[in-house]
Amino acid sequence: MPDDIAKHRAEIDALDDKLVGLLNERAAHAAAVGALKSKGGAYRPEREAEVLRRVAAANRGPLASAVLLRLYAEIISACRALEEPLAVAYLGPKGTFSEMALGKQFGAGVEALPCASIDEVFRSAETGAAAYAVVPVENSTDGAIGRTLDLLLATPLKICAEVVLRVQQNLMAKRASMKSIRKVYSHPQSLAQCQGWLSQHLPRAERIPAASNAEGARLAAKEQNAAAIGPEVAAERYGLRILGRSIEDDPKNRTRFLVLGPHDAGVSGKDRT
Repeated sequence: MPDDIAKHRAEIDALDDKLVGLLNERAAHAAAVGALKSKGGAYRPEREAEVLRRVAAANRGPLASAVLLRLYAEIISACRALEEPLAVAYLGPKGTFSEMALGKQFGAGVEALPCASIDEVFRSAETGAAAYAVVPVENSTDGAIGRTLDLLLATPLKICAEVVLRVQQNLMAKRASMKSIRKVYSHPQSLAQCQGWLSQHLPRAERIPAASNAEGARLAAKEQNAAAIGPEVAAERYGLRILGRSIEDDPKNRTRFLVLGPHDAGVSGKDRT
C-alpha cells in the first residue's frame, strides 16, 4: 500500500510539472495574441465563452464540468491580465452577489472596484475609471432592476456579456448555534426571499433590514446574538460561520447581471438580442 501511494504521488508530481509548463505556454500565446491585436481590448467575451464551451464538451471526467469551468475561468483571467490589466466596477460593498457575479465572469485577474450605487457603477465605466461595469438587471423572484433599465436608455456603454448567478442565501453568525440568535440582518430582498425558512427555524428573531447583505454581515459580526443572511463570500469577509446553507424559499432564484463596456460582443453562435 505505501508503495502504491508513493507511485501515485510521483505521477501527480510529474503531471504538475507538465501542467506548469503548459499553462505558461498558453499564457505566452495569449500575450502574443494581445500584442498582435490592432485594436480592441483584451476582454473578448465571445471568445472566452467559446473556450469554456470547448472545455465542457471535451470533459470526460472524473472532474465535474462545473469544476473545470471554474478552473478555466481563472486561467483565462490570468492570461487576460498579461494582455491588459483591467479594472471592473460593480455595485458594492465587498461581499455581495454583485461581487460574486464579477468574479464568475472576469475571475480574480482584474481590479474589482466597488461602487456605492448603480449610478456610480455606470459613471465609472463611462468616464474610463473602469474598463467595464457589472450591474444587476433582473431577478427571477423580484423582477427587473428599475434603475439599471433607466440608465441603459441614456448610457453610451454597450452590453457585451451577461452573467446569470444563482442566488444562494446562507444564514451566518459568530456563534456555532442558532439557539441564541435574536436578530437577523440582511437586505430587504434577501429577508423576503427567506421568510418561509425564517418563520420555521427562527420565528422569534427580529428581522432587521440593512443597506446590503454585506452590511448585514458586518453588523452581525459585531454582535453575539445576531445573524445575517447573504452569500458565502460575505461570511468569508467578515469571519462568520455558516449555520444554514441555501435557505432561500425558491431554489430556482436567479439574478441576471449585464457586463457593460465600450464595445459590443462579437458573434458567438449563442447570442441574445
